[in-house]
Amino acid sequence: MKRLWIPLFLIVAACSDPQAATITTAPAQSIYWSDGDSGRIDGMKFRLADVDAPETGGVGAIGGAKCEAEREIGFDAKAFMVELTRDAELVITSNSGADRYERDVITLSANGVDVGQAGIEAGHLGPWPHKGRRALTKKPDWCGKLGVPHASTQ
Repeated sequence: MKRLWIPLFLIVAACSDPQAATITTAPAQSIYWSDGDSGRIDGMKFRLADVDAPETGGVGAIGGAKCEAEREIGFDAKAFMVELTRDAELVITSNSGADRYERDVITLSANGVDVGQAGIEAGHLGPWPHKGRRALTKKPDWCGKLGVPHASTQ
């Protein structure tokens, strides 16, 4: 059975010492990948920090892929993440809080390996650094990397 460890941050009263906050872990029972960089862990919506995956939504749809080839490599990215985390001991190593879609922005390890970095090294994810809710760079252009015209230019 897959075990997932999620750090739970205890809320410390304003009058107490912030350094005294205790971090505990609890096992989780399930992980679901919506695509290569987001999903749900025991019902908690999450997005991996500082990475981007190709979109799998319909070409031209809001939040969808810009070309059909992007969708195809997006499905490959999702399959890679599913296999990487299948039956692995998963640990959320950091949680930066919610993004604009109310997903927790996290870093995640599978059997001690950073999941986002593994996705980048395998070519399924691209780096997309953030500071809080603000991206520091543009999202990777998956269609441009493939030499495929965008839906908006077809």
